[in-house]
Amino acid sequence: MGLFPFFKKKEFFTEPEKERLLQAIRQAERLTSGEIRLFVESRCGYVNPLDRAGEVFGPMGMGNTRLQNGVLLYVALLDKQFAILGDSGIHQKVGQEFWQSAATKLRSQFREGQIVPGLEACILTIGQSLRQHFPHQADDENELPDDIVFGR
Repeated sequence: MGLFPFFKKKEFFTEPEKERLLQAIRQAERLTSGEIRLFVESRCGYVNPLDRAGEVFGPMGMGNTRLQNGVLLYVALLDKQFAILGDSGIHQKVGQEFWQSAATKLRSQFREGQIVPGLEACILTIGQSLRQHFPHQADDENELPDDIVFGR
């Protein structure tokens, strides 16, 4: 028990919502060597959330995948901002139009208040693209954790 029990940190998602998002990540990565990570925080201290995504990309190990096929989905819930950042290997395969299309779909879901379903659909869409361009090989291993990272 903390020093000030009445200052309880608000959770971003319920336990069932967290599990739903974790299952989406696992399903999306199941048939690919690619890696998907979800980073969630309340506020983005930058005008452009892509800058914040870039700041956390390296420390989360996203650039350390063997085929440079890691994708970070960054969300600042209270600021209603997000960014999708793919490493160079996947970006070369899908191009800017893919990221813009995924962002447009996610933005639409967020506007309807469908945060968890929107994230889930985005994760699965990214997974389909990763499967197409980086199919699972016999020697593939899960290079990065499948957990959700919660920031400030």
